[in-house]
Amino acid sequence: MISIDRLSKRHGARTVLSDVTFDAQPGRVTAFLGPNGAGKSSTLRILLGLDRATSGSALVDGVPYRALRHPARAVGAMLDGSGAHRSRTARNHLAWVAAAGGIPRRRVDEVLAEVGLWEARRARVSTFSLGMGQRLGLAAALLGEPAALVLDEPVNGLDPEGIRWIRRLLRGYADDGGTVLLSSHLMGEVAEIADDLVVIAGGRVVRSGPLSEVSAGYDNLEDAFFGLTGGSAR
Repeated sequence: MISIDRLSKRHGARTVLSDVTFDAQPGRVTAFLGPNGAGKSSTLRILLGLDRATSGSALVDGVPYRALRHPARAVGAMLDGSGAHRSRTARNHLAWVAAAGGIPRRRVDEVLAEVGLWEARRARVSTFSLGMGQRLGLAAALLGEPAALVLDEPVNGLDPEGIRWIRRLLRGYADDGGTVLLSSHLMGEVAEIADDLVVIAGGRVVRSGPLSEVSAGYDNLEDAFFGLTGGSAR
């Protein structure tokens, strides 16, 4: 389980996060929604040990990410695309990630096939489309067969077939007991896959709970999002 408890982050006089609290449970897909600058990326970076909170906690199975004995096997993460050096091939990039995480080399070819990049395994990342880069980032997240996935905009750049594929993959992952925490701006896709929603605006959680509860009283999830965050649909 991923547990965020009273998480706050300040940069000087500016408050980035204020008492952010929510859980992402095993067996469920939790969507983390909010406008640009709302605090989503800051929360995920703190959760993954890439930044420090001013106060509060962000835990994976009760411990901070930095304290996990085998982090790549506990949490698979994708932030800002694949993170691969453009001169590397897909296979070499994943081999490097596997070696760094103590993951068996056999997993490289397994995940390349799983995400649909087997034919491109020897291609350099510089030749990849945005969607292929997203698939490579997801492959890296899946390498350690982790119990939880933390994904920032995982369908960005994917074509309709790719979006449907990742929807099935994440749904199956959660149905097998995995924890999925993802951020997205695509309300239609969130409505298709999410069990739970966490909506953040101005560094504060404005609503959280099951999809049906958060969107209750609105015609659709998009209307709920704009209503809760104070934005405009125009």
